[in-house]
Amino acid sequence: MAQAIGFLEVYGLVAAFAAGDAGCKAANVTMEPFDKNKPANADKLPVPLIVLVKFRGSVEDVKAAIEAGKAVAENLTGVISSFVIASPDEQTEPMFKIKAFDKT
Repeated sequence: MAQAIGFLEVYGLVAAFAAGDAGCKAANVTMEPFDKNKPANADKLPVPLIVLVKFRGSVEDVKAAIEAGKAVAENLTGVISSFVIASPDEQTEPMFKIKAFDKT
């Protein structure tokens, strides 16, 4: 059975690092590479870069990491959304590896 995966979208890279750090300290999780998104309306957002933090582990640990990360990010720039997939389908696993930070 695959590990659960949790997604936490935050505004800005600093908030992503802080949220990731908090999540890893709060629970037994690992992080996958961040992903980024600069939406068309970026100039109207509080911070023009959206970063996706990804945690892997047991369902309970991923939920705890998401909650810890949300608490930190809310105090910095804000949280856009979060979601936990308890048992990812094997066909979706390759999509979790996508990351835009290494694109130029």
